[in-house]
Amino acid sequence: MSADPSITLPPLSPSPEIPPLPEKSPVSRSRWAVHLVIMASLPIIAGFAGKASRGEGPALTDNVRGLLFVTGYEVLFFAVIFGLAWLFSRATRDDLLLRWRPGYWVVPLGALYSVAIRLAVGVIALIAASIFMVITRPSMSAVQNFAQANRPKVEALVDFNALSHNPVYFWLTLALVSPVVGGLREELWRSSFLAGLRSIWPRTFASERGGYFGAAVAALFFGLGHYPQGWLAMGMITIVGFLLGVIMTVHRSIWPAAVAHGLFDATSVAMLPFALHQMK
Repeated sequence: MSADPSITLPPLSPSPEIPPLPEKSPVSRSRWAVHLVIMASLPIIAGFAGKASRGEGPALTDNVRGLLFVTGYEVLFFAVIFGLAWLFSRATRDDLLLRWRPGYWVVPLGALYSVAIRLAVGVIALIAASIFMVITRPSMSAVQNFAQANRPKVEALVDFNALSHNPVYFWLTLALVSPVVGGLREELWRSSFLAGLRSIWPRTFASERGGYFGAAVAALFFGLGHYPQGWLAMGMITIVGFLLGVIMTVHRSIWPAAVAHGLFDATSVAMLPFALHQMK
């Protein structure tokens, strides 16, 4: 049966355009390697140099003016080092995972992740302590001495008296130091470190599973920078860093991790005066 020539078919719509493959980065691996070396050395040098140069008082001093000065110095110091690394790599917004994802869920997810991280650290610490007790069977005095010798040296960071009696110092620590120095700065370091790993060894670190591996590597480097604070602090910071790296990898964005990190630090600081009051 022949087709009726009077019937005209509508013109075919063009097929959807296939997006082009990502262009190869014009930046060589050697330049990315310099970027990675700079970022990898930053927490280690800062941790050990900070201990050597620190005086008798806490790092954030015991007054508002000193706290603001130290905060500004820390942000500026990081900006200079980060800028130097960027001059070599020319890392893009996508390299650094700076896109705001997942929309209006960033803050609620960050808050939930902050609680989940605290619970996860507590569970891991409990399991590790139980295994240690079963294997070594130490005396109670030995456990107390180990915990005291290796506990996080929080007093080296903030002044307990100022936290308890100076509301401006307290709220600046929560609203400025925790989200900016603790949250945004450290997660920008992590995304920059991970960008270096992905760009130098894409087969190993560019996939989602590779991103988890990269998160572990970044956490180890960041944890080593806190070795002067003791083994317990280094272990806790390494675990927290790994979990934040996983969050960053899952969402392909630093923002949920930055919010979670800032809230984690802020709630930790907020609980210090209460904990000190209970210990008295």
